[in-house]
Amino acid sequence: MENSPILNHKLMVDSEMPLYTQLIGIIKRAITSGEVSVGALLPSEAELCSAYDISRNTVRQAIGALEEDGFVVRKRGKGTFVADPTTRRKSVQYSFTTEISQMGKSPSSTLVSFDVIDVTPRLREMMDLSRDAKVYCFTRVRNVDGRPLIVETSYYPQEIYPNLTREMLQTHSFYSLLYHVGVVPFSAEESYEAVLLGDREAALLDTRSGVPAFFHQRLTTGENGRIYEYTTSYMRADRVKLSVRFQKGTTEFTRLVDQ
Repeated sequence: MENSPILNHKLMVDSEMPLYTQLIGIIKRAITSGEVSVGALLPSEAELCSAYDISRNTVRQAIGALEEDGFVVRKRGKGTFVADPTTRRKSVQYSFTTEISQMGKSPSSTLVSFDVIDVTPRLREMMDLSRDAKVYCFTRVRNVDGRPLIVETSYYPQEIYPNLTREMLQTHSFYSLLYHVGVVPFSAEESYEAVLLGDREAALLDTRSGVPAFFHQRLTTGENGRIYEYTTSYMRADRVKLSVRFQKGTTEFTRLVDQ
């Protein structure tokens, strides 16, 4: 696919923005500008690696984030295609990488812990799981420009992706892995409340215990109507502002990040 406009750009190796984030921007601009049409086949991993002189890991991170955000869809054995934007708007999408990159800032994540646990009574009730279910539990620190902003703990039933490993989670977006096996977010319920940070969260966020923070909870439901994700987050209130804009028929919620 030598004539694809996606291959006619360059990455800035001396930029503070990660290479995969730059590649996300190139592909996203090609899609939104109409340079590549809905349903078009994107260049293969090998072609992107060769054109930009980057690793397969970098390419997979970028494609995973684009798939997580609904811009592309991967079809096993066929390749990666530009997704229909009308479908994208109907689904629930969340990408920390995309959200922060669109602010002109550099996102990164640090995996703190990764475990497979027995389901607790509370999780069993919230997620409608069986008594003998196993659950992935992993905690990540989400960084902006190299500084910790959010400490996030997520729970997923092991059955939806039985072979997940710590190494896979460190190199891939879990949402993109789930998309690959047909687990797609359809709706989500979220809540925010003001809290004071405990010792553990404060240490992970590089601040003092007892300072104000936002506590965020998210329950995500798939297209089959089953809840498959429960996530809790603590975010530094001194660096985040929550903004809500109401317009006829729509509500737009935005998180703004200060330095």
